[in-house]
Amino acid sequence: MKRLFQHAEIASEDSPKLTRADVLVEDGKIVQVAPSIAAGEGVEVIDCSGKVILPGFFDVHVHAREPGGDQKENIRTCSEAAINGGVTGFVMMPNTSPAIDNAGVVKTVLESARKCRIPIYTSGAITKGREGKELAAIGAMHAAGVVMITDDGYPVSNPVVLRRAMEYAKNFGLIVASHCETMELSGKGSMHEGSKSYSLGLEGIPAISEEICLDRDIRIGQYTGAHVHIQHVTTARGMNTIRRFKEEGVKVTCEVAPHHLIFNHEDVGEYDTNYKMNPPLRTKEDNAALLQGLIDGVFDVIATDHAPHTEFEKNNDFGSAPFGVTGLETALPSLYHYFIKEEKFGWDLLVKRYSAEPRRLLGHEPVPVVEGGVAEFIVFNPRATSTFTRQFMKSKSINTPFYDKTLQGRVDTVVLGDEVLLSR
Repeated sequence: MKRLFQHAEIASEDSPKLTRADVLVEDGKIVQVAPSIAAGEGVEVIDCSGKVILPGFFDVHVHAREPGGDQKENIRTCSEAAINGGVTGFVMMPNTSPAIDNAGVVKTVLESARKCRIPIYTSGAITKGREGKELAAIGAMHAAGVVMITDDGYPVSNPVVLRRAMEYAKNFGLIVASHCETMELSGKGSMHEGSKSYSLGLEGIPAISEEICLDRDIRIGQYTGAHVHIQHVTTARGMNTIRRFKEEGVKVTCEVAPHHLIFNHEDVGEYDTNYKMNPPLRTKEDNAALLQGLIDGVFDVIATDHAPHTEFEKNNDFGSAPFGVTGLETALPSLYHYFIKEEKFGWDLLVKRYSAEPRRLLGHEPVPVVEGGVAEFIVFNPRATSTFTRQFMKSKSINTPFYDKTLQGRVDTVVLGDEVLLSR
């Protein structure tokens, strides 16, 4: 099968400028990229006029909910949501029921993942049952295929346990991904501690809950020599702590989620649980600082922390509703709508931080749109719009701040090898 994508503009991590070109794909490979390619006999032609071709995105922080949470999501529906958003690979988190904390569960979830249309990887828990007490079978999980370890959803509160985990992880070449939260400070909080939580009468989660744990975890990583990856950073102070440790040469990487760039605690409005996530939305000042940190390169990757929940759960009162929002399907349109379209950053940053660097983080090669490369790309239409209705979304869950809202930009096509996974 030959496919010719004509009149496209190609995005690259190497330049903020788009390159006008045609792209010829044959047998899953990009065989030619040129200003003009003639369509030969038997070639399927796809007109990409006014559209942008980008390398497929990769998300290192996704909750697929399998096993045990199939009413919210499963690996197959999660993969279809990813495709719908232009994501052609992701890493699952281990906060499932049972937790992904031993080789048997790892093999089970990876077996389900192999039945999906995109490559999917999994992390393993740091501690048994993610209880923070006893180390999980890190060596056996590594042998079974985990690409990182994390107790995401919870911190590892005991520093001795975390130190031992990092020492094991270093020996196996595994990343230790850290959910930074000081549970005693978070208490029963449900949103950022500030003026909005006070006005709503809700117990807040102070910024120092995240910042104290973040500093501690990086210092333990510095002592052990392990690779520490700080998940979903939300505060300017926390980000600047990471910046300082990076300047000292500590092996630390970090991620920022689109919702922490776009929204702040004022957006909670009148107890809208679609804005409830952990760590919580912070302040406008934090939004601005995080955006600058992304531009400056403090953040290594963008990751969605895709966290589906049922409507029944999210329809509880704000204090009782679970933390989390979906993100796989909304990430690209929202980043385009709020930042690229507004010229706050360019296509190159998006490709670097949501496609190339997430793959490099795991030791994988990026998938640029170049001659001789694999065909793993998306066609994005900046002129079209995306309205996130129940009919549009492929995830089982609709707990997103963008539900029933319209954003500029739409994923029109997703190509992986010799298959077109999505075509609108």
